[in-house]
Amino acid sequence: MFDIATYHRAATISEAINLLSNNPQAKLLAGGTDVLIQLHHHNARYRHIVDIHGLSELRGIAFTPEGTLRIGSATTFTELIEHPLTRQHLPALCAAAASIAGPQIRNVATYGGNICNGATSADSATPTLIYDASLEIHTPEGMRFAPIQGFHTGPGKVALEQHEIVAAFHFPVASDAHTGSAHFKYAMRDAMDISTIGCAARCRLQGDSIDELRLAFGVAAPTPIRCQHAEQTARHAPLTQITLNAICEAVLQDVAPRSSWRASKEFRLHLIQTMTRKVISEAVIAAGGKLL
Repeated sequence: MFDIATYHRAATISEAINLLSNNPQAKLLAGGTDVLIQLHHHNARYRHIVDIHGLSELRGIAFTPEGTLRIGSATTFTELIEHPLTRQHLPALCAAAASIAGPQIRNVATYGGNICNGATSADSATPTLIYDASLEIHTPEGMRFAPIQGFHTGPGKVALEQHEIVAAFHFPVASDAHTGSAHFKYAMRDAMDISTIGCAARCRLQGDSIDELRLAFGVAAPTPIRCQHAEQTARHAPLTQITLNAICEAVLQDVAPRSSWRASKEFRLHLIQTMTRKVISEAVIAAGGKLL
């Protein structure tokens, strides 16, 4: 049995925020794939629950009047994978979603939960970074937007107050011409495993050169990161193996992996360079280019 002291099921986001404000110890329950594990282990910090599962305000994938693609935070990974708008405009996010756990978990686990638990291994974090998403955050005072860059502040920590709820993710959607993206995850098993290293890349090409590269890694630092040195090395560089080699060297300035029982620091550094080459090559091909 779960040791639950209080349980409240919110009917609206506003009600959920009020419940969180009135109970500083309360935790949100949406998909439950993380929270239920904590309850199973009798974690005392999870004895007060505010259930937001099923809130229509947190669901849906659609364009906003401003032209951004809005994805509700309670959208499941199965819904992400199958929706035509995400498949068309956010293929790396779909690929990341498909790499998470198995079908049963993907049917209930939520996008918002994966981001807000603050784990550097969160598979959806790297594509969220390369697509430059902003977070729609509801507060007692109203609503604010925050960039995904900087949202993860440390291991298991995010820039979200106790009484705030991430309601949705907004993605700027520009022309897909000459732009491609890719995601890759290395784990000890092909499914049902946490990333040893995860990465995503988005390339915009201009002729035979890289106009812009966005490269992100997970489990390569205490938080999911964008790789600024690698991105700067790629900017306006020709589509050649020499450029790719230079990016693979520059990325080492961006990362700081550690050793764990899953992999040594040295192996992770090797993976980072190997995966940088792979994910950029796939993104270039998706953009209609070819590395010479």
